[in-house]
Amino acid sequence: MKKFIEEFKAFALRGNMMDMAVGVIIGGAFSDIVTSLTDNFINPVLNLATGAAAYGLQDVAGFASNFISSMVHFLIMAFVLFCLLKAVNKLASLGQKKEEPAAPTTKKCPYCLSEIPVEATRCPHCTSELPENKAEN
Repeated sequence: MKKFIEEFKAFALRGNMMDMAVGVIIGGAFSDIVTSLTDNFINPVLNLATGAAAYGLQDVAGFASNFISSMVHFLIMAFVLFCLLKAVNKLASLGQKKEEPAAPTTKKCPYCLSEIPVEATRCPHCTSELPENKAEN
């Protein structure tokens, strides 16, 4: 059972699965913005231009408040998703060990500043003998 849970965790927390889930949720919230823009701005302008409807100041204020409400809803949704993903990424990284940087395999010759292997005692470029005290440069 433990192996099954570990496999499911690896599947669910994979980068592309999380990206797809965020995309679907943000897409749904963004479709609300597009619907609100259409219902609250484009349709009333078309109705006004064709003479199908006349709007008062109270109607226009209602249209604007509905659109602003959908924008705020989208921003709240995006912020919650951001915080959720930040927490999921933090939890996923808890069990991982930090990789230590690998030991350097090259060094610079103190005379010609060419890259040479760490074990070298003579520079292949300038043929200078490398003293032990300068070998760590």
